[in-house]
Amino acid sequence: MPAEQPDFIRRQYAFAAHIRDPGANTGPADVEDRRMGIYRELFFNNVSGFLAGTFPVLHDIYGEAAWDRLMRDYFATHRAHTPLFLQMPQEFLKYVEEERGEVADDPPFLGELAHYEWVELALAVDTREIDDTPARDDGDLLEGRPVLSPLAWPLAYGFPVHRLGADYQPREAPAQPTYLVVYRDRADHVGFLELNPVTARLIELLNGDAPPTGREALAQIAGELNHPDPQVVVAGGTQILTDLKARDIVLGTAPGGIPPAG
Repeated sequence: MPAEQPDFIRRQYAFAAHIRDPGANTGPADVEDRRMGIYRELFFNNVSGFLAGTFPVLHDIYGEAAWDRLMRDYFATHRAHTPLFLQMPQEFLKYVEEERGEVADDPPFLGELAHYEWVELALAVDTREIDDTPARDDGDLLEGRPVLSPLAWPLAYGFPVHRLGADYQPREAPAQPTYLVVYRDRADHVGFLELNPVTARLIELLNGDAPPTGREALAQIAGELNHPDPQVVVAGGTQILTDLKARDIVLGTAPGGIPPAG
């Protein structure tokens, strides 16, 4: 700490350091410890309680004692860059992914589960609206270029994060990755859809810099699969696109596309 700082600033830093990590930093000599204890509990409990509510599955898996240890390490070591409560979960995610490192008692899916639970909050508070994205509601999903909602986030995880809980905690990731799309619909409901590899690949193609038409995307997938009858893939993919549109994951087609026949 620079020596040229005014005394009151040095005292503030010392006060905050004690609140963060009282085991490593002594409290102010002129403040009764009973009073400091009120501050210690108030700050820590606010942060711990808020994050437990934001990451309920993770909190349930850890249990109170292990969660308390996790929170105290986060509280003591992480330096947040925002005072906003709604951005605190992203700060915790950064701590998990970049700062925590390997801790023996942590589950192997800690980072993935924390990310999945953060995504749900991030979509819930995202200020964008579906109707702000131009899309033709009556467009032909095969001949037009399907438009993905900006509030539909395709995700891939090693662990089945949507199934994790106190009663299901695999120690190793299965051979097959888990593909999900987490989305917010027009009613502002946040949900998720588990995807098979074909649907995940379809969404990946539609989410590219130069999105193809629905038919082009499905034909490409049929080629990648070496399918003996590409039309079967196209027919199945048409139903998938229709279902994605019903969920507000696909919003329609790019303006100017071909309307449906008939």
